[in-house]
Amino acid sequence: QVQLVESGGGLVQAGDSLRLSCAASGLPFSTYTMGWSRQGPGKEREFVAGISFGGMATYYSDSVKGRFTISKDNAKNTVYLQMNSLKPEDTALYYCAAGRRAYSSDYRRNSDFGSWGQGTQVTVSS
Repeated sequence: QVQLVESGGGLVQAGDSLRLSCAASGLPFSTYTMGWSRQGPGKEREFVAGISFGGMATYYSDSVKGRFTISKDNAKNTVYLQMNSLKPEDTALYYCAAGRRAYSSDYRRNSDFGSWGQGTQVTVSS
């Protein structure tokens, strides 16, 4: 059974940085795409970043491009989301996700992922 456990959320001020982590178990991590999605208050879930199973290719939504960086450590079974220049509109519950199957080439939308963590809250004050 796939388990994804996020950590690293918190309350920060606009302009600050945070790094989210997601520890994965129950899957051959090095063969799975990973991603991050978020859901703000009263908003739909938005996919923000995805990474190929090998970690060499990434995707970002326009809303976070240039500020967020996703990375994958296959030796530690962990995916990270480095978030810089945070804005109040980044306030959301952030979810980690694992792809639907091994060696998938899809990592650009919520529907590309089949397993989700419980989320970690990020709150950015102005």
